[in-house]
Amino acid sequence: MSYGNRTASNTIDMCSGPIVSRLLLFAIPLMLSSVLQLLFNAADVIIVGKYAGDDSLAAVGMTVPLINLVIGVFMGLSIGSNVLASRYYGSGDDVRLSRTLHTSVLVSVIGGIVLAAVGFVLSTQILVWMRAPGETLQLGSLYLKIYFLGMPASMLYNFGSAVLRAVGDTRRPMYYLFTAGVINVILNLFFVISLHMDVAGVAAATVISQIVSALLVVRCLMKETGPLHLSPASLTIDRTEFLMIFRIGIPAGLQGMLFSLSNVIIQSAVNGFGATVVAGNSAAQNIEGFIYVSMNAFYQACISFVSANVGARRPERINRIVIRAEICVFVTGLTLGGLAYLFGYRLLNIYTDSRAVMDAGIIRMRYVCLPYFLCGMMDVMVGGLRGLGYAILPMIVSFLGACGLRIIWIFTLFRLPRFHETRYLYVTYPVTWIITVLAHVICYVIVKRRFDRKHFINSSQIPY
Repeated sequence: MSYGNRTASNTIDMCSGPIVSRLLLFAIPLMLSSVLQLLFNAADVIIVGKYAGDDSLAAVGMTVPLINLVIGVFMGLSIGSNVLASRYYGSGDDVRLSRTLHTSVLVSVIGGIVLAAVGFVLSTQILVWMRAPGETLQLGSLYLKIYFLGMPASMLYNFGSAVLRAVGDTRRPMYYLFTAGVINVILNLFFVISLHMDVAGVAAATVISQIVSALLVVRCLMKETGPLHLSPASLTIDRTEFLMIFRIGIPAGLQGMLFSLSNVIIQSAVNGFGATVVAGNSAAQNIEGFIYVSMNAFYQACISFVSANVGARRPERINRIVIRAEICVFVTGLTLGGLAYLFGYRLLNIYTDSRAVMDAGIIRMRYVCLPYFLCGMMDVMVGGLRGLGYAILPMIVSFLGACGLRIIWIFTLFRLPRFHETRYLYVTYPVTWIITVLAHVICYVIVKRRFDRKHFINSSQIPY
């Protein structure tokens, strides 16, 4: 397949041929790029934990749920760009694909500037609301202020790579992340070990690496020909495409924000157990991150494949795509989650030498890592719905089934002395995953039948 002057080496035919092999061709580079990114991020945490101490480790770790919360809405918009671009790619609508690209890039820059300003101003106060331990509050605030300065670059990379994913190109974003990650690690070692900059050094290295990855994506798009060519002179927000991105992306972003909100609330509850538990929780979260991004690659694949097949009017492939993506994510999550818990203490020892911190971390891993495949299966069902263009429904179901139940648990039974332990806090994850994945399956079956009748049986128009 050719696309403009692009060759098959950069794109994947998502609308014909075997599904599993092409899902893997799409997902594996994305998986590797995400794992590489986490390895580089883990290097941040490891360097801080080894050379700056447990307080600095806790300070960096406790900011993760907050960062995810703040950027959630705009990351959801990038999903809107991905769905729209995939659909135009599948239908061969080059004009609207080009409009989507330029609208997405400009939205990412504007959104990144807004996030940088909001995050810089409010970081300290939000950490206070999160009941951050006094010994970590100042360090965490400094880390956040510097981190948020890199938001415009981070957003630009994410939106640019979302458009590339829309046409099946997951390889080049992987190369760009690898390059930026190597720079990040080198700067971490220099800033923290040589210059003794502590968390400020880690944050500064992250910002610089984000700028590098953004520049590489922009350079890639500017060198493209055809509808994926990025022209600075053509940067504008097309009203029609923006509203479509907004309609799909905002509910997706709100869903991510609501999940992050529940995680912030859980993090606040963890903070109440002191710096040792916070450090153990942070180290365990970093390990879990490798499992999550590996599963999330199939969620991203499901979105792009389903949306492209909607655009190409291939409804008979859509259910098969979702089912095969579910099988892939189940195997991936079960294998990686089991291995992570089996080697839990050895993995935690990479982050800290404290036995107490490792003991705290292994408790979280027991309740999260082992059943983590449920989270992946939940996300793939959401991907199927979003690929069809439905964003509000999975947002509502996820909020009620996962976020809502976690929040209710924390503010009711968890407050009772009998249940006021970290294990009763972590058990909310698998329980809510089971409930939510079942609800999503029911919704998908109903929605798919209605979608087919509306767009493929009773209409000859491409469903936008």
